[in-house]
Amino acid sequence: MLTLADDIEVLARFGRALADPIRCRILLALREAPAHPADLADALGISRTRLSNHLACLRDCGLVVTVPVGRRTRYELADERLGHALDALRTTVLAVEADRTCPAAEEQGCC
Repeated sequence: MLTLADDIEVLARFGRALADPIRCRILLALREAPAHPADLADALGISRTRLSNHLACLRDCGLVVTVPVGRRTRYELADERLGHALDALRTTVLAVEADRTCPAAEEQGCC
């Protein structure tokens, strides 16, 4: 059963999904067009097993959905507004000091 997440939960799920560079790359690829897992794995240069784990995370976070296409499954963003949010985040100007780095987050489970 699907439920709607509240504002804080939506932001937290989005943040957890974006915390991993591979998941960011997947989301950006799906921003361009829906794709089948094999095609995504090839385009991103990662193993299908690794991709599958990240897609499961993104599904659990509610950011991507599966669409059956014959005997295959296609992935796409769950809401077109996610693509707009990704575009806005990509073009955001961050104020960072040259001698500072963002502390690495503890290894988190997905959503």
